Amino acid sequence: MIKIRSAEENDAVLILQLIRDLAEYEKAPEQAVATLADIRRHGFGPERKFQVLVAEWENEPAGFALYFYHYSTWMGKPTLFLEDLFVRPPWRKRGIGKALLTRLAQIAVAEDCGRMEWQVLSWNAPAIKFYESLGAAVLQDWLTMRVSVPSLRRLAAESSDAR
Repeated sequence: MIKIRSAEENDAVLILQLIRDLAEYEKAPEQAVATLADIRRHGFGPERKFQVLVAEWENEPAGFALYFYHYSTWMGKPTLFLEDLFVRPPWRKRGIGKALLTRLAQIAVAEDCGRMEWQVLSWNAPAIKFYESLGAAVLQDWLTMRVSVPSLRRLAAESSDAR
């Protein structure tokens, strides 16, 4: 009943809708400003920035996982970073989230990754419990830092003697 497949360019509209569904679930719909052009350019263009798995239940789109790689200098291996994992409410409690994470773990192993990482909102107790049941650990000592526009532009415009 569950099918996990790699997204294709014709899935861009679906991916954007799933991103918006996730933003609504996370109580921040106004922050989901990605466009269809963004998804197509960064997910399916010549210099892909991310990849997506689509989960289907009886041929209906039920969820997705959007991921990319970064590098662990300490481990000397890539890390598969899961940016978004979302299962639409009508399809929850059917093993779809676990199927997506299992497939991501298989990809990470095949790509010689040293680990797989993601973030979860502190208020999302059901997700935290689910992730811990799969062997994930909450990193208590690490805080996420973020520089967003316009601060990002200000920082980029600063002159540096180290050029």
